[in-house]
Amino acid sequence: MTTGQQVLLAALVIVAAAFDLRTRRIPNWLCAAGVICGFAFQIALFRWAGAREALLGAGLALLIYVPLFALRAMGGGDVKLMAAVGSIAGPRAWIAIFLVTAIAGGAMALVLIAVKGRMRRTLRNVGVLLTELVHLRAPHQAEEELDVTSGKALRLPHGCTISVGTLVYLAYGWWASS
Repeated sequence: MTTGQQVLLAALVIVAAAFDLRTRRIPNWLCAAGVICGFAFQIALFRWAGAREALLGAGLALLIYVPLFALRAMGGGDVKLMAAVGSIAGPRAWIAIFLVTAIAGGAMALVLIAVKGRMRRTLRNVGVLLTELVHLRAPHQAEEELDVTSGKALRLPHGCTISVGTLVYLAYGWWASS
């Protein structure tokens, strides 16, 4: 990934995290600008190979995040933000960012659960979630707390998690290359 892509990616996720913290939403204009800039950067730098990288990165993000959105485990802004990240980073870097984001999100969720004193409820909800998925049913229909749109859900601003995961990935890349 070029320095320009890294700067664009960092700026995108920092602005998205600020919006997510303040309003609990990631604006469509920000995600659309991220996707457009991602494709533009990729095409300007690498021509058709860049277009392919942007398409595969965004497509991979959608492939993983759209089912989570359909299950009401993820908001739509999070899906679009990860597609923008994928278009800028490309598929290989996106997979690494996704893994770091998942680890960061898990750690942040554990802290939130502990602070809110919801360990027992969370473990019960994990049981409901797994049971419903095994039976090919949407978990949020069995337990309202598993619906990210519900006021009863314990929600973590995933835009912030995506930002942390992306920035950790970028920082590691800068550190490893120096």
